[in-house]
Amino acid sequence: MRGTRGGILVDAGERIGLIAGNGRFPIIFAENAKRLGYAISAVAHIGETEPELERYVERIHWVEIGQFNKLIQALKGDGVRQAVMLGGIKKTHVFTTVRPDLRALAVASRLKQLKDDAILREVATELESEGIQIRESTFGLRGILVEEGSLTKRAPSKKEWEDIRYGWEVAQEIGRLDIGQCVVVKNRVVVAVEAVEGTDEAIRRGGVLAREGAVVVKRSKPQQDLRFDLPAVGPTTVEAMSSVKASVLALEADRCVLLDREEMLRKAEQAGIAIVGLPRDVNR
Repeated sequence: MRGTRGGILVDAGERIGLIAGNGRFPIIFAENAKRLGYAISAVAHIGETEPELERYVERIHWVEIGQFNKLIQALKGDGVRQAVMLGGIKKTHVFTTVRPDLRALAVASRLKQLKDDAILREVATELESEGIQIRESTFGLRGILVEEGSLTKRAPSKKEWEDIRYGWEVAQEIGRLDIGQCVVVKNRVVVAVEAVEGTDEAIRRGGVLAREGAVVVKRSKPQQDLRFDLPAVGPTTVEAMSSVKASVLALEADRCVLLDREEMLRKAEQAGIAIVGLPRDVNR
C-alpha cells in the first residue's frame, strides 16, 4: 500500500515518526497508521502524552518538554525521515515546568513572537534541517475528519443557527490573531473565547455564564498550517458541553478531527446536543 500527501509517496512499512503531545489524537493516528501498514516510532512528552500510546507504536522514546535535541536524536536513531506532530502541549508549561535544552533555546531565539504557528513552523524547520520532513497532520486519519452536514439526529434550530453564523465569524478572527480555535456564544453574545486553557475549559467557563443553551463553534485558523494544530474534538468535549447544558457544537468540515467518533456521537445524542459540520464559507 502506498500513501500520498503533498506529492510525496510513502510506502506502507516505511517508518513514520510521531511527535506526540496530549490527548487522544496521537493514539487515534497511531491506530490508523498501524492499520494502514506503517511502522511508527513515537517521541512522547512526559506529563503530557498518554501512556496508552505505547500499545500502538513499535518504538517509543519519552522526553521532557524542552528536550528538543533528545527528540531529534531519537527520531534519527530510528531512521525516521518523515514525521507528524499531533496533540497539544499546554502553554502553561512555559511559565512553570519547561526546561529547554540549548537547541530549544536556539530555536526560541529566532522567534519574533511566541505564537503557536510561529513556534511550530520554526520547530518544523529545525527538524527538516536534520532530514526529517513534517507531514500534514491529516496523514493516516482517513474516516475521522468531520464531514459537512448534521452529524446528529437533532439539527440546530433557527435561533441556534444565528449564533452559529455569528460565532463562525468571531472564531475566524480569534484564529487569525492566533488566540484560539473555539468560541462560545449565546444570543449573539460571545461568552467565552478559547485561550491557553483549551477548548473544554473554555466551554465550561462560557457555559456557566450562558446558564444553558450555549453554542460552541470550533474551526481552523484562516492561516492554518495542516502540518500541526488541526482542531480536534471528542467525548470529553461533549461531556464539558453537557455539564453546562450547552446545546450545539459547530465544526469546520474536512479540517476538524472527531476523536472516538462513535462514543462522542452517542454521548451527544443522549444529551440532546446537535453537532454539525460546516464548510469554510457558511454563506456560500
